[in-house]
Amino acid sequence: MSEDNELRFSRQLSLPQIGSAGQARLAKCSVLVVGLGGLGSTASLYAANSGVGHLLINDFDRVDFSNLPRQILFTPANVGELKTAATTNALRARNPELAVTELNRRLGEAQLIEVISQCDVVLDCTDNFASRTRINKACVATSTPLISGAAIRFEGQLAVFRPDKAHGPCYNCLYSEQDENLENCAGQGILAPVVGTIGCMMTTEAIKVLIGLDSELDGKLWVYDGLTGLSRNLKIKRRADCPACS
Repeated sequence: MSEDNELRFSRQLSLPQIGSAGQARLAKCSVLVVGLGGLGSTASLYAANSGVGHLLINDFDRVDFSNLPRQILFTPANVGELKTAATTNALRARNPELAVTELNRRLGEAQLIEVISQCDVVLDCTDNFASRTRINKACVATSTPLISGAAIRFEGQLAVFRPDKAHGPCYNCLYSEQDENLENCAGQGILAPVVGTIGCMMTTEAIKVLIGLDSELDGKLWVYDGLTGLSRNLKIKRRADCPACS
């Protein structure tokens, strides 16, 4: 590790759970971030700033003025730009050694599997059930750890799925098409810091997976209430009839 990086990551290097070995491991890892909205913007920023070596970023949208309060990588100057391009520029300005692969298109099932097979962890930062289901299916098929986040109004949720481990649940064990709430932040609203909180938590969990730390959130749903400041954990049971992992 260079002297510059020893200084840059000195606060993480001082953590016994990370140290030089953990930091070197992060530098060799690849993480896929699907969706560069409020969740993905925050999650990718902290992944880059924490020393993850390679980020693959997937979004086919462009920056809009209504995005700016939540999507902290973007400024008014980015309005109209592809989110992938604006994200790459913002992340590399903070960590010039970061490798970024831009995927500014909708990925089909086969493409998702191909991309995810190259990654160590996937961060699902999308905002619709169809995308979450496809991402989960691809992660199950490739045995790739999946961190799934969501936020609306004052509430956030996060779950950690480990298809690389035996007998664990997947996203479709938690939610089925019948359970899906079709609300979105455009129609229902969202407090900007809440989505940032979940994005930060997603990267925290991803880093733990990457360096081999255990998590109390494996196979659980973490629910955060921004109004009360309270949170709770709910255990996710594996469904015997799950269409994805049974």
